[in-house]
Amino acid sequence: MDEKKLEEELKKLWDETPITHSDTEKENSWEEFQLKTFPSQKQKNKPWRYYAAAAVLIFALIGTGLYFTNDPISNNIEIVENTIENSTSIIKIIDLPDSTKVELSPNSKIMYASNFAINRKVEINGEAYFKVKKDKKHPFQVFCNETTTTVLGTAFTVKGYPQKEVAVELYEGSVEMSVKNQDKKWILKPGDKFIYGNETASVTEFNRFTDFDNEKLSVISTYIESNYGYKVTIPKEYYDQRITVRINKKEDLKTIVLLISEMYNLNYEVNEKLKQITFQ
Repeated sequence: MDEKKLEEELKKLWDETPITHSDTEKENSWEEFQLKTFPSQKQKNKPWRYYAAAAVLIFALIGTGLYFTNDPISNNIEIVENTIENSTSIIKIIDLPDSTKVELSPNSKIMYASNFAINRKVEINGEAYFKVKKDKKHPFQVFCNETTTTVLGTAFTVKGYPQKEVAVELYEGSVEMSVKNQDKKWILKPGDKFIYGNETASVTEFNRFTDFDNEKLSVISTYIESNYGYKVTIPKEYYDQRITVRINKKEDLKTIVLLISEMYNLNYEVNEKLKQITFQ
């Protein structure tokens, strides 16, 4: 863009309502923009309103999640991202800005844009379970290697590491799968598993339930501890009580606890700090 066109654009911006930012942000952004855009020998000849409008331009771009790269020769624009990484040995629970719940597996990470409320796009490296908050106006998308999972509100897992196949397992709702540079779409229903690797895609079934057939109640306690990380204490007289139930492998822990409470007429207490559930 030549100098004349730049001045015209800045003049238009001057007449618009500016975005509110702190004085520190204004000063730092303006100084960086000034050094890159306006040669020092010409600054004295420019009306002050053009410089003020230039600052507005910088903040307008930052507000949309965009910024200029540090390389003065480059014309690329990058997306400002938030990265959450799980370097622990246990699942990390994350609440995204739109209230979507993510269970991030060990050695995995997710990235998303700062304007996530209107741009619900997540990139994943590793494995995670998503329970997506419904928002018909803003579809939720998960990018993993060359695949894209598009949903409105549902529950599913995505697993994919660099140079390895991608697997998506759907527990609730419906999702649309697509692959980079391919026109075909795959619509999954609960119980479907999408697999992509070596430029080949397929859909198969998986068992999304865990069945307990006349099992001791203590077996359920062990299941909760193994899959949710909560130690369960039940009265000894209930250890050998039998239960037959089918549980969604990604069922909310609260639902399972309420089920046991109602079936055996037990009260319960949950200690989040100690990760302990006590029935009595």
